[in-house]
Amino acid sequence: MKWKTLYVSGATLTKNEAKITITGIPDKPGSAAKIFQELAKSKINVDVIIQNVSSNGLADVTFTVLKDDLSFALETTERIKNEINATGIIADDKIAKLSIVGIGMRSHCGIAEELFRALADEEINIKMISTSEIKISCVIDEDHAEKGLRAIHRAFKLDQEDTVKT
Repeated sequence: MKWKTLYVSGATLTKNEAKITITGIPDKPGSAAKIFQELAKSKINVDVIIQNVSSNGLADVTFTVLKDDLSFALETTERIKNEINATGIIADDKIAKLSIVGIGMRSHCGIAEELFRALADEEINIKMISTSEIKISCVIDEDHAEKGLRAIHRAFKLDQEDTVKT
């Protein structure tokens, strides 16, 4: 039997997410721990987490939550904003998360580039990126979710039936 190896075996779209950015956090040990400790105490699950590079001793932390948890997550982050000396909180509930899944995301060159190119060709801006050994996720504007998913399907030929010959 000859099997076709698929590095990207599927794509998913999640529309029920929102993102929160906590801005101007002093870049020191324990700030991120405090944020996510309080969110965990409030039983709020987070998904994609990004901390930017510190500028002038301050950093921003952005993370996604389920859209249904957004108001409670905002209450929690507003409550701890002063404790961590952050300067602001920004929320966006008009996002979607596109993900590709498969084997060898980190061991096969060009997969991320192909994903980013497919979205760029459709003029879809990427707001956040998260990677693992088996998945690459991109947070984009909700308005472009369906178009982005179709572009990914085309780019990785997920819209074609795979035939296996014996």
